[in-house]
Amino acid sequence: MILAILQARYSSTRLPGKVLKPLLGVPMILRQLERVNRSEKIDRIVVATSTDVSDDQVALCAQKCVDVFRGSLDDVLDRFHGAARQFSAQTIVRLTADCPLADPAVIDAVIQFFLDGRFDYAGNAIQPTFPDGLDVEVFRLSCLNDAWREAALPSEREHVTPFIHRHPERYRIGHFKGDRDLSALRWTVDEELDFQLVSEVYAALYPAKPNFGMADILQLIEERPHLKTLNTRYVRNEGMRKSLAADAAQVSSKQ
Repeated sequence: MILAILQARYSSTRLPGKVLKPLLGVPMILRQLERVNRSEKIDRIVVATSTDVSDDQVALCAQKCVDVFRGSLDDVLDRFHGAARQFSAQTIVRLTADCPLADPAVIDAVIQFFLDGRFDYAGNAIQPTFPDGLDVEVFRLSCLNDAWREAALPSEREHVTPFIHRHPERYRIGHFKGDRDLSALRWTVDEELDFQLVSEVYAALYPAKPNFGMADILQLIEERPHLKTLNTRYVRNEGMRKSLAADAAQVSSKQ
């Protein structure tokens, strides 16, 4: 079984409550789940949120259409591992709930790349060529088990997969790349301007074509050039940068 785990929490530091912000009147997380459900290769989807009271609303919202697993708020790796174990998946797709423009065609392409290459881990985010917000990671449960047991750094516990892709000597790693480099485009939601961009995309495309894809968004950006630079002031993977700083502090404190 191929299980997609969508990690979500209400208490985002930069844009609190973003996963429940409405896109055309529907919570953002449900819009993303609608898109992920169009994947032809994913067998089951579960939302992994925390047991913190702040995530009660997230759990209630998500369980309307998918299974929900609740675990640690801060140790996301432990939460993710718990979800994978509960649903007995051998192949796992990691997605995050701040990407309402996720493209099922891209998701399926990365999954097929993983299967064809017989990789332990494959993704399109470590060597990015796709817009930020179309990230997909696929890996084996055995690798996740290793990470859960052995990962100790803050970045490894918060971001789930770094322990795996930092060990190419142990795991067969695959990097899926697009035909052209679109990594400068930002389609994730961490800031208010990010949400503004996504809202404009939905308003323009969804009413006529609910299953719009990456090509449709790129065409819209050509027609509305302001969308290309609306939110480019923000740094890609800022959350990881903060975690790496915490890594350095932890290592320094042990010296």
